[in-house]
Amino acid sequence: MAQTSPRWPRRQFLIGSAALPLASACAAPPRAASACAAPPRAASAAASDERARLDELLADLRDQSANVSPISEPERAQRRIRLGAALARAGFQALICEGGATMTWLSGVSWGHSERVFALVVFADGTHAWICPAFEADKARLRIDGEGRPGGPIATWNEHEYAFAPLAALLRENRVERAAVDPQARFFIADCLGGEFGRERVHSGAGVIAGLRMVKEARELALLRKANELTKQAIAAAAKHIHTGQSSAEIAALITRAEERVGLDSPWNLSLPGAAAAYPHGETANQKLEAGDLLLVDTGGTLHGYQSDITRTWAPDGAPRARELRAWHSVRSAQSKAFDAIRPGAECRSIDRAARESIAADGWGSGYAALTHRLGHGIGVEGHEDPYFDGNNTVALRAGMTLSNEPGIYVLGEFGVRIEDIVAVTDNGAEVFGPWQQSALAPD
Repeated sequence: MAQTSPRWPRRQFLIGSAALPLASACAAPPRAASACAAPPRAASAAASDERARLDELLADLRDQSANVSPISEPERAQRRIRLGAALARAGFQALICEGGATMTWLSGVSWGHSERVFALVVFADGTHAWICPAFEADKARLRIDGEGRPGGPIATWNEHEYAFAPLAALLRENRVERAAVDPQARFFIADCLGGEFGRERVHSGAGVIAGLRMVKEARELALLRKANELTKQAIAAAAKHIHTGQSSAEIAALITRAEERVGLDSPWNLSLPGAAAAYPHGETANQKLEAGDLLLVDTGGTLHGYQSDITRTWAPDGAPRARELRAWHSVRSAQSKAFDAIRPGAECRSIDRAARESIAADGWGSGYAALTHRLGHGIGVEGHEDPYFDGNNTVALRAGMTLSNEPGIYVLGEFGVRIEDIVAVTDNGAEVFGPWQQSALAPD
């Protein structure tokens, strides 16, 4: 969560200043401004010093992001052609998607959300166009046109028109009879387009999009593999400097900086010591790591738009309590059994079941008693995407799908253990991206 600089409460400031003589009230602002200005400078210097300290600790880490190249525009153009073919097979002539993961996956273009609709339209022949507020068209051109960008015509709409009549006209001009809408698009887009184009002609594109994005291309697999390998490398490097007495915030800052140094963008982190890890997504207290505690670290970042998501649980002081050590081994065993069950054709729910049955057999309870969440989620340009390892998902695994394998055991008031790795379905089974965790005494 972003932090803001401290401010005077408005009500308190007005009450206090009203009691001052006029000369004092007029003289006060320069002194107040000086006092208020000093903390940001001090905070900036302190942040710079802390960054330098962490960089010294992590001096062996190097940016490796250039070792794998990002997805190129010709590759994205091939995706649009594949999408067009998939649309035709499903009986659609166009897909509409607003700013978000699907738009970026197809075009490399990102655009924020507001009440003004900006969207990409891909047609069944693989060509595309854009719908854009007229006053934003020049800005859109900066992102759409040029070397390594998708180009394409822009249909604009003025403020008194709204987007939907011009969008419907664009579809008619391109002989679209049935249009699909990206499932991540906001409801009002499909609803209002239906009012202009015909509700019977506007449908969900969920099946089309999932069919394309769930199975990763070879280049996507390479990016995901590298992103997760780098995350594991960063955790292992940071772990050498983690010790009892540190707060969860201090540990998170160390791991985050390690991820930045290996070349990951936008790293995120949950560092949960001791009983805090019994809440799988943590809680707000900034707790300290105590002797004998397990530390759960769930973290990841982005490499050229592709995500990592790794969880490690270990005892930084090398002295885990017996019950927690037993839980760690049960979780690692469940992860192995789930991994062994992954193969093309297996239903996602069967993988979740393999892990859950393993944990129950070890005496931790059945169902959701100890493993309180699903086993895992798909991952790609989004941290969580289709398909999911949950107990009701009948999607059959296919080579090229990538998912997290992350069983856990959580005992409120005591501890939490989770081990998470990203795996890819192969022709004969599965592969893991980067090394498995070997013991409860270290994250590597």
